[in-house]
Amino acid sequence: MNKLLKKSGPENSTASTPGTTHRFHRILVVDDDTSIRKIGAEVLARHGYRVDAAADGPAGWKALQTYTYDLLITDLDMPKLSGLKLVKKLRAARLALPVILASGIMTPQELSRSSWLHLSGALLKPVFPEQLLQTVQAVLRAPDGAREQIAPPNWQSQLSAGGLRLR
Repeated sequence: MNKLLKKSGPENSTASTPGTTHRFHRILVVDDDTSIRKIGAEVLARHGYRVDAAADGPAGWKALQTYTYDLLITDLDMPKLSGLKLVKKLRAARLALPVILASGIMTPQELSRSSWLHLSGALLKPVFPEQLLQTVQAVLRAPDGAREQIAPPNWQSQLSAGGLRLR
């Protein structure tokens, strides 16, 4: 296993659940905070997603060049290569991959000024597992052509109480 990545989730590419057959989506989670990265990956893996996790932007970029993903979830504020720079590299390489940006500092107004990044979603930290799952499901349910056009969720609704916080 690559030292830069921690993999979790089902190893099969298809699986059956009662009444449903679906392809497992492969997700890359990039966050320099070990706890957030680990909890996020575990929550997604428990819900049937194949998850790779990278500890920083350079490791995330290497994974993106090595593997095929259905979704990238990245923290905004990381040393070495920020989530914003990672998304810029992704777009410059013309990789059409849906991206969810997680941030404790970037406002919806700042995101709207960066529309050229074609973000599929945004999460305000602290992130509750339910919010993570709802955002991931919404992005992955969207038709391929519309995935990058999903508006970021209402950040204010993420401030409700209850649930396990990722940060």
